[in-house]
Amino acid sequence: MSEQGLRIGTRKSVMALAQTDEVARLLRAANPALAVEIVRFETRGDQDQTSKLLRHGGKGGAFVAEIREAMRAGELQAAMHSLKDVPGNEETPGLIIAATLPRDAANDSLVLRPGLSLETFRAQHGKGFKIGTNAVRRAAYLRRLFPEATVIHYRGAADTRVAKLDRGDMQRLPGGGDVGPADALVMARSGLERIWMTSRIAHDFSVAEMLPAVGQGIVAVECVEQDWVTRGYLAKIDNMPSRLCAEAEREVLWVLNGHCNSPIAGHATLDGDEMILTASVLDETGDKFIETSRRGAAGRPRELGRAVGLDLLEKGAAEIIARTRPDEH
Repeated sequence: MSEQGLRIGTRKSVMALAQTDEVARLLRAANPALAVEIVRFETRGDQDQTSKLLRHGGKGGAFVAEIREAMRAGELQAAMHSLKDVPGNEETPGLIIAATLPRDAANDSLVLRPGLSLETFRAQHGKGFKIGTNAVRRAAYLRRLFPEATVIHYRGAADTRVAKLDRGDMQRLPGGGDVGPADALVMARSGLERIWMTSRIAHDFSVAEMLPAVGQGIVAVECVEQDWVTRGYLAKIDNMPSRLCAEAEREVLWVLNGHCNSPIAGHATLDGDEMILTASVLDETGDKFIETSRRGAAGRPRELGRAVGLDLLEKGAAEIIARTRPDEH
């Protein structure tokens, strides 16, 4: 790399490219002489739209691993990730998250198939509706909130999922066969915003109703830890409030040793010089639910995250996580 060039890797989905375009725009604004090149990857998770992500090592293996390999090989100087896709219980020697962008909306949203109404959904408490998601956290919350609805496995990039919903497509199942068609989807609002599809939102779940995934709504940029030139460029676009919240939330994952199949949620907000952190652990049915919330110094996010994680362990989180842990990844 020359001192004035930076190659940044990303998934090739519409949403990932929109996020990476924003990173590139901010980098160019902060470093006017810098030439930023976006390198697109089709990851294993993008290629396989049927299997559960667990087959590819969870979100880390499905969406992150190949881009990291290219960065370690010197083919890239940086990688863009949706922070919620970056495992929080794994060591990543030699790599560092060098920038986080200002957080987008962190909550989840309900998208309905055309012709279906929110009023009907509410009146029936979801009964008879097939709701699609691939996220174990969302599935657990949906089973808790709408026990009479049917939650179905649903894969694909954000725009692809909405298109499949509208066409009434069946979803191939990992073990063979089909399920569907879906009547509704639950998706991250931030993703719908990035692909200009907020008009499809029928209902926004509040953070209190459906606690988000750790890091949801935060775009993270990773680089090689010893690449001080790239770290200097990225430091100029790092958003401190996002970084503090991310560190607190991800510390909860680290303490819990949460894996790719764990229904774990966490969300931090700043209140002046203090931070409020709430985290939860559910079993896959949504029946067993543990939640805790604490307030602490904003300048010590990992300390707060550790305290919240330990609270959850004291309340029995380890047993729930152990039940959802696969025998092998």
